[in-house]
Amino acid sequence: MAPSLSSPKTISQTFSLIPSHSFSLVSHRLPNYRNLLPRTHEPSLRLKHGIQLSFDTNSMGGFRCGAILSDVERERNYRKIGSQSTGSLSANQLLELVEAAAKTGAQVVMEAVNKPRSITYKGTTDLVTDTDKRSELAILEVVRDNFNDHLILGEEGGLIGNTSSDYLWCIDPLDGTTNFAHGYPSFAVSVGVLFRGRPAAAAVVEFVGGPMCWNTRTFSAATGGGAFCNGKRIHVSATDQVEQSLLVTGFGYEHDDAWATNIDLFKEFTDISRGVRRLGAAAVDMCHVALGIVEAYWEYRLKPWDMAAGVLIVEEAGGSVTCMDGGNFCVFDRSVLVSNGALHGKLLERIGPATEKLKSKGLLVPVLMLVLLHSISIN
Repeated sequence: MAPSLSSPKTISQTFSLIPSHSFSLVSHRLPNYRNLLPRTHEPSLRLKHGIQLSFDTNSMGGFRCGAILSDVERERNYRKIGSQSTGSLSANQLLELVEAAAKTGAQVVMEAVNKPRSITYKGTTDLVTDTDKRSELAILEVVRDNFNDHLILGEEGGLIGNTSSDYLWCIDPLDGTTNFAHGYPSFAVSVGVLFRGRPAAAAVVEFVGGPMCWNTRTFSAATGGGAFCNGKRIHVSATDQVEQSLLVTGFGYEHDDAWATNIDLFKEFTDISRGVRRLGAAAVDMCHVALGIVEAYWEYRLKPWDMAAGVLIVEEAGGSVTCMDGGNFCVFDRSVLVSNGALHGKLLERIGPATEKLKSKGLLVPVLMLVLLHSISIN
């Protein structure tokens, strides 16, 4: 039974409630995230085959792949985004609790899926239901009963817990709320845990079927341990031609320059691929890449809870994860491209230049940069 929304157990130690229209990781101490901050600018280094690497103050990881086209197909080993360690907790221990938390939230959603919805609005078209809130509270109870010293970031409740913790839980209690509200089968519960800023374990419970025949399947991964769907190992596809690929993207609620840029990319890739789908749930889209039923997914302006689980599942399934300009990715970035790896460079040749233009306008400021702009110290 999920606790009530007013339960003091779930709202104590609250440091910041984060508005739905913006995100700033408000904390007095996040000691292990300094290595994710941009480095000082250094001259670029041009390599063979038209590849350019540079240090860039706009890139979270320092290295950035320049948008240079070449007749020779680019081959890159993109930096792994998964954590190299899980700290004092074993990967299996983390994964077990991440799966338990996601499945607990999914039970709340399943109980409500065929019932009338109670809908409110974060924005003109950005919905939230009572199910989102009850799912998050149920997940929080699982996490805090087992790890009361961890930091937790939930879409609905914001940032709570111990800000000096090495562990950050990123919770999307109902990814694809609009689809859920309409009974459209593309929504999920997504839970990912970071260790020192990098994904360590992840679980996504996807709802499949439709009204009167709902079912679920669970995607999971721990760093270095592979990706699974309902306990069976999964792997990305081997397709290496854009014209033979099925692609997925997403669009935010703000119809700004990033939205318009992606509309153009949607049109462009629709012309040269087997199709571009827009399902409306980022975690689901990334799991479909990991499952090998689509080749790639990209989107601007996502939040950490949208990406923390899905990116690790893709990587552990053999895929590649970067920002949409080709730069090193972390969950505090504002764009993501995940793919089967074989197509990544080809997709970046078109997506990269468009993304660079947005960055030059200051429209893709990483979340941790927002922290600095708000003069919040990171020790």
